[in-house]
Amino acid sequence: MAEIRLERLHKAFADFVAVDDVNLTVEAGQFFVLLGPSGCGKTTTLRMIAGLELPTSGTVWLDGHDVTTLRPAKRDIAFVFQLFALYPHMNVRRNIAYPLRSQGLPSAEIRRRVEETARILRIEHLLDQPIGRLAGGDRQRVALGRALVRHPKCFLMDEPLGTLDTAFRELMCEELRDLHDRLGATTVYVTHDQIEAIAMADRIAVMHKGVVLQVDPPAEIYHRPRSLFVAQFIGSPAMNFLDCEGRLGRGADQVRVAGTTAQVPALHEDAPQDRLVFGVRPEHVRLDDAAGLRGRVYGVEYMGSRQILTVDTEAGRLRVRAANTARAEIGDQVGLAFDPANVVLFDPHSEAALQSALIGRAGHG
Repeated sequence: MAEIRLERLHKAFADFVAVDDVNLTVEAGQFFVLLGPSGCGKTTTLRMIAGLELPTSGTVWLDGHDVTTLRPAKRDIAFVFQLFALYPHMNVRRNIAYPLRSQGLPSAEIRRRVEETARILRIEHLLDQPIGRLAGGDRQRVALGRALVRHPKCFLMDEPLGTLDTAFRELMCEELRDLHDRLGATTVYVTHDQIEAIAMADRIAVMHKGVVLQVDPPAEIYHRPRSLFVAQFIGSPAMNFLDCEGRLGRGADQVRVAGTTAQVPALHEDAPQDRLVFGVRPEHVRLDDAAGLRGRVYGVEYMGSRQILTVDTEAGRLRVRAANTARAEIGDQVGLAFDPANVVLFDPHSEAALQSALIGRAGHG
């Protein structure tokens, strides 16, 4: 396993900037996820780590060595693609063995490593099967096996579960994380799926338009987003955003939302804007007939043990994650209260989270 460090990594295609001066450190043995929507620069970043793309400027460090201009074969990394890229004319055993044969290893060593890798991935019974007979999940295991058999310094994975159905994807998330923990490998994993990222990552870098907006453990990303984009992108349902009155001074711990007062964590700096954005996740909103903010129930989604209520208020539409025993029907008027410790205020112009007490305690990855 090895540390990966990116210093001011920049990639432009003519006038289009794909990756904009990214600085990141992936610690040895860490499961690190690059997360963001399509076109945000995450795959381009991964390809520069692998050596499949040369940066316009900046430096890639692997295990303390500058590998920016080294060819992929010289970097001792393994790349797992979204499309399995297996050889259809070879069986499973020969597919996994191919990288070792290319290196000229002795046959006995190749056989030992292939069988060891198959045991780790639980595909010993498939070694002599042709690729064409395998299900999608088994093909993904073979692709992982071909990367794993080399014993590389780090694994780079570009949306490797993207073509699998939901059930297989959930299973493979668990297996990938378990495999990572057993091997102690350094892994950089690209995905647009926040559920995958939160389930597997030690740390997540959220990217948008080529820029890294936040690097933190999953819980920090979820509970302490540093920008409106991160707050919108993470969470299902996403964070609620309501308009509230601004021009608050340092230490203020109340805002006005649709004419009612709501508690917030004390501000660490002045907020001179006329309007702010009040952010709160659905699980931190509760039904309360005594609350000042009221709204009309627009929709009810039954989710088994919980239900999601969509409520229209004077400050905007929001969603409430409520117990399935809560009595609310479409058209009902309900009162809404917030958990003040979990409110985040945003500057609508810069879209940055204001430095509340809660956010001030968050780590900076």
